[in-house]
Amino acid sequence: MIAGAHFLLYSKDPEADRAFFKTVLEFPSVDLGDGWLIFALPPAELAVHPGDGEFVQMHAERSMLGGVLYLMCDDLSKVISMLKTKGVDCATPVEAEWGTSTSVRLPSGGEIGLYQPAHPTMVEARST
Repeated sequence: MIAGAHFLLYSKDPEADRAFFKTVLEFPSVDLGDGWLIFALPPAELAVHPGDGEFVQMHAERSMLGGVLYLMCDDLSKVISMLKTKGVDCATPVEAEWGTSTSVRLPSGGEIGLYQPAHPTMVEARST
């Protein structure tokens, strides 16, 4: 039986991005040694979207599907305000039929998404 999911985030500066997840987002973690942190994530869901051409990442000698990480928020404006108090700027929020989204630039220069869904989610469905 599948017991969980392990999301890999590739970074040009993994130490700095690990520090961001630990100190700014305050995600709990375990240290596997030498600063190699594994973070707990909030409840998650998976959506499969159509892709534009090749979107793969090599891992364990396999061409794995690429992915995009969005952290879901109940109140995106509150999260943006909290991040701002910690010196983190977010992109201008964008409204869409599926919700409101922004992105956060990590110390490595890469970005992750934040969004407040305007549709039913599996996270909500599982909590009821």
